[in-house]
Amino acid sequence: MRFLFAVQIKVDRAGLQTIAIFEALKGSIILLAGVGLMSLVHKDAQAAAEEIVRQFHLNPASRYPHIFLDAAASLSSGKLWLLAGGAFLYAAIRFSEAYGLWHERAWAEWLGAVSGTFYLPIEVYELMRGVNILKVSLLVLNIGIVAFLGRAIYRGRLGVPSS
Repeated sequence: MRFLFAVQIKVDRAGLQTIAIFEALKGSIILLAGVGLMSLVHKDAQAAAEEIVRQFHLNPASRYPHIFLDAAASLSSGKLWLLAGGAFLYAAIRFSEAYGLWHERAWAEWLGAVSGTFYLPIEVYELMRGVNILKVSLLVLNIGIVAFLGRAIYRGRLGVPSS
């Protein structure tokens, strides 16, 4: 019985560390996006957006590139600073969660479970708009993370032994 409990603790720790790496990766991507937004301050965001569309060989008249180009055309320096600030705040939250999960902090388990739950309605809505492998994978991954963290919270707070 002790052996099974020790194995379960290692599995739980590995799970938390895997989620921590995933959260740190998300934070890193958003941090890079924020730096990219800051680099556009006082520059022509429209020209940068057109270059991105050109580099990816996208049709500027099609739906998503057109939305992207319209959004870039309406960006002011103030909006760019606001978006970059939001990106940095989001990245700080992801990095904090990653640190807390890596070090098995209860607050990080709660933060991860609650923040992951906020994405579920959005992911279900996106699935209702059209099913594809990426949307299904993201939903399944997020449900798995929320369930794992919920289980960790339940077991940790109530002192429930592993089953």
